[in-house]
Amino acid sequence: MTAAPRREDAAAPRVHPGTVQAASSLLAALAAPMRLSIVASLLQHETRCVHQLVDELGAAQPLVSQHLRVLREAGLVVGERRHREVHYALVDQHVGHIVRDALDHVSHSAEGAGPASVEEVDAGCRVDEGTR
Repeated sequence: MTAAPRREDAAAPRVHPGTVQAASSLLAALAAPMRLSIVASLLQHETRCVHQLVDELGAAQPLVSQHLRVLREAGLVVGERRHREVHYALVDQHVGHIVRDALDHVSHSAEGAGPASVEEVDAGCRVDEGTR
């Protein structure tokens, strides 16, 4: 197999290795159906507390908390304490765009299907007992 000829005017700019590593870490933090579901929920609702995510996603509280911790440690979500609850939100809309674009890409690839709505993502990303 031969490589496609490279067009000089379309040459990609050189990306710093540190930037590539940071992007890889970001994508790794999103690389779980539950975390994609959490981000999709935060896209739709802006903020959610753990019990709302548990109810919405049909997952156990420790599992949701564990995935929120991964997202928080990756700098993708922030938590704000309000009385006895912590409300989570996306740090910025870039993460939401990445998730929405990935889901749209997958839905477009599936035999001409249209882009997925956030509601379809929420329904499609519910975690079965066997995948927890």
